[in-house]
Amino acid sequence: MIKIFTKIRENLLFEGKIGKYLKYAIGEIILIVFGILIALSIDNWNQSINREMAEKEFIEGVKKDLELDKEYIEIILKHLNPKIDAYSILDKELTMLKNKDKNSVDSLFRKYFLSQRTFYPISGSFQAAIAGNEINGFKNKKLTRGIIKLYDSTYDRLVDNGKITDERWEYLIRKHSHVRRTGNYRNLNETQISELMDDMYYHFAQMIFYKDQLNNTILEIDSILNWP
Repeated sequence: MIKIFTKIRENLLFEGKIGKYLKYAIGEIILIVFGILIALSIDNWNQSINREMAEKEFIEGVKKDLELDKEYIEIILKHLNPKIDAYSILDKELTMLKNKDKNSVDSLFRKYFLSQRTFYPISGSFQAAIAGNEINGFKNKKLTRGIIKLYDSTYDRLVDNGKITDERWEYLIRKHSHVRRTGNYRNLNETQISELMDDMYYHFAQMIFYKDQLNNTILEIDSILNWP
């Protein structure tokens, strides 16, 4: 095509038709400009479609990850709640339980000393969008900001407090490993029981705070999962 245009210009110059040459040259420039503009429009259109597809895949991926996160948080809460209930009963009624029903005391302590779980998020879809810098070009800014807040703020605090909960749990079970292993809490004297309850309270207080964070995180996750 370029060779044809070049040949036409050469013929016009050779025949001395300067006016027609100039008109033709201007027309050729306009045609090239239009061609460039059309190419740019097509490229922008393709980029827009690609961004929309990437955004859709991102939101779908994040929602799948959040569904799994929510399920795991609910499992963690199922482990926390019996511990919290057990300590609350022991703290209020330990003297009465010791005098009337020693088996109940042992049962409550054993329930408290069951294994503990803490939360770590699934962040593959979010991290992929961040790494590729795609997230900055997404149109749904409000939803995107909510997702970023969840992963970069809420989840970070939740993981940090989970670590604190784990540290207090590890201190508790290491210090009282013998009585936990034997399960003979009824054989502890008053001083030992008091020390055990004090150490348990240190862990219990953190569990209460952690539980509130987990429940608030579920609300935040639901707001994203239920986004239209």
